[in-house]
Amino acid sequence: MIKLKIPQMSFKIRALDRFILNELKSPFLFGLVAFTTILVAGGLLFQMANLIIEKGVSVGVVIRLFIYYVPRLVVLTIPMSCLLSALLGFGKLSSNSEIVALKSAGLSFQRIARPVAVAAFFISVITFVINESVVPISERAASNVMKYEVLHESAPLFSKKIFLKEEEEGSVKRVIYIDQLDNRTKEMTGITVEEFENDLMARIVFASKGKWEKGSWWLYDGAVYEIDGTTKKIDLLFKFNRQALILSLGPSEITMSGGSPDEMTISELLSAIDLKEKMGEGTTALWMALHLRLAVPWACLIFGVLGAALGSRPQRSSSSVGFGLSVIIIFAYYVIMSFSRALGDSGKIPAVLAAWMANAVFLAVSARMCVRANKLG
Repeated sequence: MIKLKIPQMSFKIRALDRFILNELKSPFLFGLVAFTTILVAGGLLFQMANLIIEKGVSVGVVIRLFIYYVPRLVVLTIPMSCLLSALLGFGKLSSNSEIVALKSAGLSFQRIARPVAVAAFFISVITFVINESVVPISERAASNVMKYEVLHESAPLFSKKIFLKEEEEGSVKRVIYIDQLDNRTKEMTGITVEEFENDLMARIVFASKGKWEKGSWWLYDGAVYEIDGTTKKIDLLFKFNRQALILSLGPSEITMSGGSPDEMTISELLSAIDLKEKMGEGTTALWMALHLRLAVPWACLIFGVLGAALGSRPQRSSSSVGFGLSVIIIFAYYVIMSFSRALGDSGKIPAVLAAWMANAVFLAVSARMCVRANKLG
């Protein structure tokens, strides 16, 4: 008899999981369409209409822009849809007293909500993949359309006033100034290299021009000067017609415009961070973008569990109340995220803490609500 009951019970549990997931499917799709429509109507549609009316942009270009911007909005609305579907789905189960019946059968709330957590986990992974693969490409395409087809800008031929700083153990070792770099021929003009020893300037190299040749930088028609650290006297060491410039950055890295972090993948963000650190520039904004890229998708899992806990409360409420409650929760989430992001951008708190603060807060709330949901009924 025992051997027969275990497979039967296992089958019933799997059937229960399928039943719960089926209850969540329709609200999730409804939320995805509804929230995306709200975001589109709230800002994107107005911008598109303004391009047609005020800028005279063709409808075809506007439609392409619209398509390129949609993936970014979908990434934002997927967590919202997870919250709404869990709220409405479990709210329906609760109003029909099915949650109470399942608990009476010996199932805990954590076990009842397990299919929600598993589904939300996979949705988080899918959201991360979309955010990492589709969104950077679509954002880059939208940026190019805006620059070259709407604003009719042309690609820059020269990069000017380039400043590079190399540090070692917190001390400046070398500063390189390039007046102009031709992005096509990879030729430089007006190069100044300042070398430091023990935080004091030791040598200055001037060169009228330079060029990227066979994977290396070369300086032409220049001179090297030595600076006495005590007297500050500058003496000419030698002049040169051609001399190598040891620099780990290639032309594409030097001319990197530092485009929007939304247009970069995680590997590109890490490369940009490394580049800016070599150049002595701040990297806070890039670290914020990197951690937000990781943090936002996991809101799907947190919202799914929170929605299940809230929806399982023994009360009867309409779907409109569930929709309104989800809007309030989402609003609170993004208020906390905006506040913490502002603190992170200003350097008041570390970027990793700023990016994950909203998730941490709502994870704690979700855990608390799950404990309460397990006691109810």
